[in-house]
Amino acid sequence: MRQAQKKREKDKVQVALILAFCVIALTSIFTIKSNIDKINDSNTNVPVSEKVHTEEAGKNAAVQNEKNSENTNVASSRVPIVESGETKSGSSAESSTFANPVKSDSAFLTNEYSMDHLIYSVTLDQYMTHCGVDIEAPEDTQVIAMAAGCVTSVYTDDRYGKSIEITHSDGSGLVSVYSNLSTNEMVEVGDNVKEGQIIGGVGSTGLFESLEPSHLHLEMLKDGVYVDPQEYINF
Repeated sequence: MRQAQKKREKDKVQVALILAFCVIALTSIFTIKSNIDKINDSNTNVPVSEKVHTEEAGKNAAVQNEKNSENTNVASSRVPIVESGETKSGSSAESSTFANPVKSDSAFLTNEYSMDHLIYSVTLDQYMTHCGVDIEAPEDTQVIAMAAGCVTSVYTDDRYGKSIEITHSDGSGLVSVYSNLSTNEMVEVGDNVKEGQIIGGVGSTGLFESLEPSHLHLEMLKDGVYVDPQEYINF
């Protein structure tokens, strides 16, 4: 009898322990689930204003990065198109070897080459760059080829009037352009001219400089880039 009673008491203790364990397990499961639900609620209940602000900040950052990239590309794509006093290779221009293109003791230089700063235009009433030099002289004063070469263009320019282009044959890559001429009919494209040969006369046919006294507008290019004629001619 006593052994049976002890067995029953032992069984009760085991049952109590099992029940306690089950209660503890259920409590833990409930606590974990509750915490998970709270975490989910905190993620889904973010204020709309904060979401919009975050999205806009991201968009603004992307736009700014794109602008910075564009500015960098634009800046890197920028290259000089005009040089003054130096050739493309960076070396100084050769010493003056060309003849003065205007055959007159009364001729003188007025407007100088100025691609790196602005000068005042009487005709246009504004400040602008000047890609050549102006040599003032009486109307129809003889204009000569500054050096030997081939006439590569004869035309009437909308800005600088009647013009003649000569590509020089000395291998220097130099081209001279004579504009604002009274006539450009003394030579033709393909003509080979000698230094000192008469090719036209001083005039006033250029619209951009029509309010100024008669003069020769002279431009020079080396390898397709404007250069200062005063680097090659003693006026």
